[in-house]
Amino acid sequence: MTASRREFLALSSMGALVAALPESLAAQAAGQVPGQQPQNQVTPGAPTAFGTSPATGPQVSTETFVQAEKLVRVEMTAADRAQAAGNWREAMAGLYELRTGPRKLALEDSLSPATVWNPAIPGITLKPRPKLFVRSADSNTPLPTSEEAIAYAPVAQLSRWIEARKLTSTQLTEIYLRRIDRFDPKLHCMITVTRDHALEQARKADAEIAAGHYRGPLHGIPWGAKDLLDTAGIPTTYGAEPFRNRVPKKNAAVAQRLNDAGAVLIAKLSMGALALNDIWFGGQTMNPWLLEEGASGSSAGPGASTAAGLVAFAIGSETGGSIVSPSMRCGVTGLRPTYGRVPRTGAMTLCWSLDKLGPMARSVEDTILVLNAISGPDAGDTASVPSGLSFNAEANVKGLRLGYLPTWMKETPATDVDRAALETAKKLGMELVEISIPDWPYDSLNLILFAEAAAAFEELTLSHKVDELKAQVPDAWPNTFRQARFLSAVDFVQTDRFRRKVAEEMARVFEKVDLLLVPSLRDEMLVITNNTGHPSLTLRAGWVKVSEARSDWAPDPKHPLPKFSPPRRVPHGITLIGRLFDEGTLAQAGMALEAAFGVAGAHPPGF
Repeated sequence: MTASRREFLALSSMGALVAALPESLAAQAAGQVPGQQPQNQVTPGAPTAFGTSPATGPQVSTETFVQAEKLVRVEMTAADRAQAAGNWREAMAGLYELRTGPRKLALEDSLSPATVWNPAIPGITLKPRPKLFVRSADSNTPLPTSEEAIAYAPVAQLSRWIEARKLTSTQLTEIYLRRIDRFDPKLHCMITVTRDHALEQARKADAEIAAGHYRGPLHGIPWGAKDLLDTAGIPTTYGAEPFRNRVPKKNAAVAQRLNDAGAVLIAKLSMGALALNDIWFGGQTMNPWLLEEGASGSSAGPGASTAAGLVAFAIGSETGGSIVSPSMRCGVTGLRPTYGRVPRTGAMTLCWSLDKLGPMARSVEDTILVLNAISGPDAGDTASVPSGLSFNAEANVKGLRLGYLPTWMKETPATDVDRAALETAKKLGMELVEISIPDWPYDSLNLILFAEAAAAFEELTLSHKVDELKAQVPDAWPNTFRQARFLSAVDFVQTDRFRRKVAEEMARVFEKVDLLLVPSLRDEMLVITNNTGHPSLTLRAGWVKVSEARSDWAPDPKHPLPKFSPPRRVPHGITLIGRLFDEGTLAQAGMALEAAFGVAGAHPPGF
């Protein structure tokens, strides 16, 4: 029986003592005569009070709060601490019953939070676009005689050869399988090669095409999936030791849509364990352009395998840079869609309100062809929404308003390639528009990522199975998941409010421009746009020289990165940011820039 708030306050100072006395003495201490009705019986209709639950959990003291204050960076007075410690076990400890109490409840992996992020915040008017999808015209390019030239051809060209029956899916699949056998030992980008499955799918595609049933530009095209997409009967490991033997029964929505489009799954590709950086249980995935450095992550396998011509295209994922960064380092094209456009049903969850799935390929048009096949809502993903995709490969980009931040173009990580890209855009007829954003602490938004990720892998962390991961350095997930337990719930809400404020600021920016050009690895924009949900397109724009290998990981003096003399030449990419659900304009601008740059056709020496 609960007490009213007033009655609880009157009795709380003696509650602990009364609870320890025999029944008769307890009654006297409470002002009762044994056998008579308690004097403090709750009056009918009196409300329940906070802080009157049965005591539970470990004892706490004022010193407990002194130490805890250091973690959340608040400061209470001595009286504040005494009062908080006095009824913590009655007021707050019971809130953890979901995880620790007698009614502990397991939450299914497929269960999403009740709150769903909608990037189209109130006040944003999404521009209606005609339902139009026009791919580039067939160039009638003859089929090359070398397997290497065929392997590196973009999907846009491969599909024309297959449609015209100049190349069979089986032939193409066998080319990629031979290249996988030859080059994966150098790259460590394959977790599971689906050889028999792929050849079966390829033969089926050839039979359908021969019978006149051509499904579209992905029919018969071999692809690789970052190993967080469930594939029925095929291991999906998340790149992590605890999941090495995990074999799902159903396909992820994206995998099923690509099956329906006739694409051929040839491999499950490496990913940094639980979607962090480029180290997985099989080692580190390497960059084919510079084998002394990692491919970057967490879509390391998609980046390396696409760059080395081991697959025609791949599906990656991004939460905070995992498509942009490996695309940049490996010299491929990565399209990170608007949050909500591509359903994540059947994909590993790292962060419900940030995760996105998108294509990685060797040309801009390839990415939009793939996006067209995987877009649209699915009942299994509460954040997925209907979204039209309008694209015209023949559209003129003249007059597009291209925004940029002048100060960013003068600072690291911008390079001469980034600055030259602005001049190229200007020559193409785009209008350059200077913009600015407030100097806010954007990295604070990572509190949302860390809290949601720690929740997604709570059981793995508390059971200490996360200790099985290869990477156990301070900046790896195991430590972050443990640290995140001590982030404040109040600060999570405040950060969520800040997220909306940032989204409002981005809405203001896109009132002035049609798209943005930014240095790909500019941290503020990676954090901002992943939280606001804006789409991005990263594409190769030129070359830079590096005198030291690059890494996603914090510097380790015990293991210095390789240095190069003379410096090595590697690809460098730019990133375009688009309006919400306007990937079509991104791709149209990207195709025009890609043609002007003239560097997309080069591939890594030795591969």
